[in-house]
Amino acid sequence: MATKYSDLELAINTLVTEFHKSADDAPTMSTTQFQTMISKQLPAVAKTVENEEGLGQVLQEMGVESGQNISFENFWKLINKQAVQVFGTMYKEKNLKCTCQLQ
Repeated sequence: MATKYSDLELAINTLVTEFHKSADDAPTMSTTQFQTMISKQLPAVAKTVENEEGLGQVLQEMGVESGQNISFENFWKLINKQAVQVFGTMYKEKNLKCTCQLQ
């Protein structure tokens, strides 16, 4: 019998799959691969990374050193930030606040 996965499990699977697909099945990706993935999968973030200044800021927030490739751990920091922002936007009127942070 096939296992039925929740929407959350399917979303996590999509994040992992898209990262590795964009990285050509490598453990890390270049900034060019990252920008391509972001433009296809996270269009709201894509506007930020279109120029070098915005890309540099996002990479810094993700903990990526200059000249370093992007790991899934780095990418997950971006996903965490986006999730908190989306939650804040969607639930602002309900006075709920997400205080989730990665260590």
